[in-house]
This record gives sequence, structure tokens and C-alpha cells, in this order.
Amino acid sequence: MAERYRVTVSCQGISSHEASGGISAILEEFYERPWHTEVACRWDGEKILLTAENDYDSNGSAVLDEFCDAVHACISWSAEEIAFAVESVIEVKPGQ
Repeated sequence: MAERYRVTVSCQGISSHEASGGISAILEEFYERPWHTEVACRWDGEKILLTAENDYDSNGSAVLDEFCDAVHACISWSAEEIAFAVESVIEVKPGQ
């Protein structure tokens, strides 16, 4: 079985109010990308976190790139700067 990766990325600098309106839209964007599975998106009190699994993104850069696109398409924010980051990449073994 091919290796799989669980990637978590974040976006900081957006308010909770701005995030609350965009999380469902971000999820919809990712549901249209079937190469990502087990997609979850949430506000943790400080930042938006998105987790997705795939079989090719061992450093998280692909998920981060698509997450950036989705945030820009789905959320209007008032902050001068927002920051994106790869929070973690975990290799998922079959059955995990």
C-alpha cells in the first residue's frame, strides 16, 4: 500500500469572526479536490487549521499551497498581514 501523509496547515492573522464565515467555504473547496481525503478545517481560537491526507505530499507544501488559494478565495480579512504555515506532516500507516 502506498504511503499516506496527514498534513496540517494553518492561517494566522484572521479574526474569529472572519474565520467563522469562511471555514465551510474552505471545506467545500477541498471537497472538490478528491486527491485530498479526511479533510477537516477548524478555528482553534487563534488560527484556522486544516488537516488533509494524501499520498504524495511528504513536506506539506502542496496542501499549504491549495489552502492559501482557498483562504484567499473564501475569506475577506481586515489584517494587513496573514501568515500561513505547515504545522505538521505525519506518515499514516494503514489502519491508523
